[in-house]
Amino acid sequence: MPQTLRPVRRALLLALPALGLAAPGAEAHALVMASTPEAGSQLRAAPAAVALRFNSRIDHGRSRLTLHGPDNSSLPLALAPETNAALVEAPLPTTLVAGAWRLRWQVLAVDGHITRGDIFFTILGR
Repeated sequence: MPQTLRPVRRALLLALPALGLAAPGAEAHALVMASTPEAGSQLRAAPAAVALRFNSRIDHGRSRLTLHGPDNSSLPLALAPETNAALVEAPLPTTLVAGAWRLRWQVLAVDGHITRGDIFFTILGR
């Protein structure tokens, strides 16, 4: 092997274990596996509730759901009592109007990692 490639080879060999140690951390974050309503869905009527299923257990006491409406208003949602450690649910008000909605979620996985994101959906109305 040429001597000019030896430092590169050494750096790669030293970096590989560090990359292997970093990979499990990426799996530790709570990721949405399914949602109701589904992301990007167009609904004829407002849903009665929202639900997010994650790939790991969630600390429900430190998790939040906020609904953002077509008029840029925001409404914090009260989480339903826990029935499944990986599921976050909340009832919705019956007064949701037609338009583009965003469900902003923030959850704390039991391993201590906070994850947040948005689920967009549209209510078409009658």
